[in-house]
Amino acid sequence: MSEPKSLIVLDPDILAGTPIVAGTRISVEMAPGLISAGWSEADILSDYPTLDRERILARIAYARDIVKSEKVYPSAA
Repeated sequence: MSEPKSLIVLDPDILAGTPIVAGTRISVEMAPGLISAGWSEADILSDYPTLDRERILARIAYARDIVKSEKVYPSAA
C-alpha cells in the first residue's frame, strides 16, 4: 500500500487547490461525506470507477490527520 499522503495532492489549478485524490478531480472531502451519508465502500467504488480501496482509505486517513492536528485553546476573554 502506498503512503496515504502520496495519494493526496493539492494543485491550485484543480478545484482551486482543494485536496484531491492524485490523478483525479475528486476531492478528499467527498469520501467521508459519502460515508457519513450512509454510502458503503462498494457504493463509492461502483459510482467512482477511478477510485480504489487504497484511495478511499487515503482520503479518510488525510481527513483524520487534519482533525487530529486541530487544537482549541482557551481564550483570555
